[in-house]
Amino acid sequence: MFSRYAVYFTCLPGPLADFGASWLGWDAVQGAPCTHLQIPELPIPIERITKTPRKYGFHGTIKPPFRLAQGTTADDLSKALAAFCATRPSVELDALAVTRLGHFLALTPQGDASALCDLAGATVRELDQFRAALTKDELTRRRKSNLTKRQDDLLRAWGYPYVMEDFRFHMTLSGRLDQDVSAAVLSILQTRLDPILPAPFQIDALTLCGEDSEGRFHEVHRYALSA
Repeated sequence: MFSRYAVYFTCLPGPLADFGASWLGWDAVQGAPCTHLQIPELPIPIERITKTPRKYGFHGTIKPPFRLAQGTTADDLSKALAAFCATRPSVELDALAVTRLGHFLALTPQGDASALCDLAGATVRELDQFRAALTKDELTRRRKSNLTKRQDDLLRAWGYPYVMEDFRFHMTLSGRLDQDVSAAVLSILQTRLDPILPAPFQIDALTLCGEDSEGRFHEVHRYALSA
């Protein structure tokens, strides 16, 4: 059914999940487009701001998208993720905040995020048996990002360069933006999001998501982490 799978953090139904879906214009839980928020003060149309991250839905990547390895099935992957989550405690972050990461905007953790980094690293390792090796074309495409030597090693080992010690949790809110546009959108997002961002912020589950034939991600199942 799906061409690739990924393990994401997604929010439970509520104000933040509703905002994320309406901001991006794609609801991964429903597997359907949704009406964008009407924010007239944005400097450019919201459709342009969110075009790049829209297809992924509102999420934070834990194990990046991958094709299933030969001999494995989506059902096997689901069972393995469920078993893994049952052994791992939830993670508490001080908070999330809207920040600028390079040329795009995202929600990022505030304070110590080492427990979340440990969880992400363990997820990547434990489920790697389900990941098909990258093709030569995929390696070439990834290497166009001016990777460091260590990032190239991570790419070859785990199929993605920004894992393990190079992992940085973020929930993407925009594509690449010019600096002046980025500053204006950042301010607007802070005004909208600050009142609905819980503090502390709980990473209480991991979500298996799948990519459809049009490149859009759908929620398959959300597995609670142990208490």
